[in-house]
Amino acid sequence: MPSFDFDLFVIGGGSGGVRSARVAASLGKKVGIAEEYRYGGTCVIRGCVPKKLFVYASQYSEHFEDAAGFGWTVGESSFDWKKLIEAKDKEIARLEGLYRKGLDNAKADIFDTRAELVDAHTVKLLKTGQTVTVETIVVATGGRPNLHAALPGHELCISSNEAFHLEELPKSILIAGGGYIAVEFANIFHGLGVETTLIYRGAEILSRFDQDLRKGLHEAMEEKGIRILCHDIIQSVEKVGSGLGVRTKNDKALTVDTVMLALGRTPNTENLGLQAAGVAVNDQGAIVVDEYSRTSVPNIYALGDVTDRVQLTPVAIHEAMCFIETVYKNNPTRPDHELIPTAVFSQPEIGTVGLTEEEAAKRYPELEVYRAQFRPMKATLSGRAEKMIMKLIVNAADRKVIGAHILGHDAGEMAQLLGIPIKAGCTKDDFDRTMAVHPTASEELVTMYSPSYRIRNGERV
Repeated sequence: MPSFDFDLFVIGGGSGGVRSARVAASLGKKVGIAEEYRYGGTCVIRGCVPKKLFVYASQYSEHFEDAAGFGWTVGESSFDWKKLIEAKDKEIARLEGLYRKGLDNAKADIFDTRAELVDAHTVKLLKTGQTVTVETIVVATGGRPNLHAALPGHELCISSNEAFHLEELPKSILIAGGGYIAVEFANIFHGLGVETTLIYRGAEILSRFDQDLRKGLHEAMEEKGIRILCHDIIQSVEKVGSGLGVRTKNDKALTVDTVMLALGRTPNTENLGLQAAGVAVNDQGAIVVDEYSRTSVPNIYALGDVTDRVQLTPVAIHEAMCFIETVYKNNPTRPDHELIPTAVFSQPEIGTVGLTEEEAAKRYPELEVYRAQFRPMKATLSGRAEKMIMKLIVNAADRKVIGAHILGHDAGEMAQLLGIPIKAGCTKDDFDRTMAVHPTASEELVTMYSPSYRIRNGERV
């Protein structure tokens, strides 16, 4: 039986890496973990958490406006970007400390360095040049924004990473992309008073979401004053005075302070020694894994965004726990990537779980679609012209609810709760038997008794 320095070594200190290292160490395994930047990964350091703090900050401009309808007189307001950055940085530092504390309390060895594979059982720590031998390895190095090096002037643009650390708040910004990162930042910057334009090559933003929600959000964003250019892309970016000149494929010329590229993400697999260890990657550079997150090398696993399966923090954590069950608890467990609740923290928010109407129509012969669109109660006094949309997609054959989609305030919170009954296989009859909570927007989910329309063989009837 060979002797190793570590039972487990984790490369990458994000959500999936830290969870697998901490839990394995708490089970008494000798664990090492290496991270070259900061513990917490994309989500905590430069993703979900600081972004949500920015979302909250950007909503106050509307809160101040809405207050008048409820009898409040709000004096002159101003916004200090530097104070927001300072407060955000303080909170991120606190959270990183908690990640480190959890690893330390579990008695994992923490290395602040880049780590690379030498072979299937050897890891090199670049800061010291030290090599360690390992029985089992987890690669959880995540991903990074794709900077599109082929774009002339790409070096003048920022990504979501830099958006969290801008020295000054720009007066105008052009954001390229139509996914949730682009859409969320468009709403954030607009809410903070920045003249905002979104440019996207597709016909409609948020390509993998329900069509009604996509259209509803698009309309709401434009009504707020966000300019959206679909069927177009950036052709070039150049320095023009103190700003940037942008030329688009449709021959539009724009001048803005800042250009942000939100055009997908790339797995962090370069120069990791994967080839030396025999670990296979696909054409996009993502590590190829089996249903148990095992790579082409039996003792090496990969978790989270580096595998390019589902790029969500809770998914990486779930994959880490399945890894623990499989490797250290003699309970082979496959990550379950079906019916994942998710949210887009746009303004208004999107919350969704299960199949879209378009996806469901391809899978099932007949669907019942329940749809409600209404003005939320708060808007009646604030005077804000906004609408909520709620949809339930039901398989007509067995009445199971197979999709739920919400556009409006607190949609993300509702999606989390809806994930439970939909995951459990509840039927529309179960929803109908559930008493409503009044007055709430969410009561619509249990009071839509008749289908708005049906879909048979892909056709609405």
